[in-house]
Amino acid sequence: MSKLFSEITIRGQEIKNKCWVSPMCQYSSEDGFSNNWHLVHLGSRAAGGAGLVMTEAAAISPEGRISPSDLGIWKDDFLEGLGELARIIENFGSTPAIQLAHAGQKGSMQRPWHGNGPQSNTDIERGDVIWEPIAPSSKPLDKGWLKPRKMESVDLVEIKKAFVLGAERALKAGFKVLEVHMAHGYLLHSFLSPISNLRNDEYGGSIENRMRYPLEVVKAVREKIGVKIPLFVRISSEDGLEGGWTLDDSVIFCSELKKLDVDIIDCSSGGNSPKGATASGQKKEMGFQVPFAARIKKEVGISTQAVGLITNYKYANSILENGLADLIALGRQHLFDPFWTNHAREEANQNDEFKEWPQQYKWWLEKWKKALENNNEKP
Repeated sequence: MSKLFSEITIRGQEIKNKCWVSPMCQYSSEDGFSNNWHLVHLGSRAAGGAGLVMTEAAAISPEGRISPSDLGIWKDDFLEGLGELARIIENFGSTPAIQLAHAGQKGSMQRPWHGNGPQSNTDIERGDVIWEPIAPSSKPLDKGWLKPRKMESVDLVEIKKAFVLGAERALKAGFKVLEVHMAHGYLLHSFLSPISNLRNDEYGGSIENRMRYPLEVVKAVREKIGVKIPLFVRISSEDGLEGGWTLDDSVIFCSELKKLDVDIIDCSSGGNSPKGATASGQKKEMGFQVPFAARIKKEVGISTQAVGLITNYKYANSILENGLADLIALGRQHLFDPFWTNHAREEANQNDEFKEWPQQYKWWLEKWKKALENNNEKP
């Protein structure tokens, strides 16, 4: 049995393999509600064999959306739709997970296919609504971007409470794993980075102060969900920008997250700039973020998840075999091939008679394979 397809149990939650689906924004919600697109998108990846399927970022408040079409979890009205998502993922044999997020300084952005920049009058003409973002400081992300409102004490309290309520709703909806989004220039990442956090109070300045609010949020979420629910945190391991958050900082931060009973560090990078969701200035080549997961795992002694242009089975499995990370999550590769995990099983010769495929597909594929073999063709 390869490591990629071995089971893992986290806080009693059994997950059938270590190949997971990363959260990927679909920009397809209406007023925060999920719909058939989300059911098909997430359900097909679960049917494709992934051990865990995570929803896109679910905004814990209306202004916490990245775009007007982001998924929401800020009110109970969303529970019916979110419950459907959790059920379809679980019905297809995967573990349902959800990412809780607040966009912060990057709120009120355009959908990527409309420009992926700050919303403008053109977006209003399309019927979208522009809102005022909030952030640790009033510094815009860049020239031409919306100026955020600096968060005051009351905002800090309300947003922390919103994360807690979001976690509570996620569990009511049936999700088995929660992830707090602290990456890509969004709210909690922007507190960590000296590029975006210009505060001079107890939440700004030193790294201890910049870590304070994100740690408070995690502590509050863990207290609400208890000790039986797996809790992940996605970080930008480094900004990749001069004067920004560094991998050394992440090692310190993750040591504190470990003390708060975080189970997995989801090791991404970049995004604290207007150039893209994960832009970091570094060359994006296969496995370019794996060294982040490896160092944090080694120095902090916490489980890590490797992400970023991991495209084939042999490389994915080698990451685990070499102890560089504990889990693998694929995003765009799963968009390209919803059945990537089951295809990887074929490559590893660990899917005899298509045993991991849905029954509705299995018997057809068995006949197909035999027909190809009779014609001396490889499936």
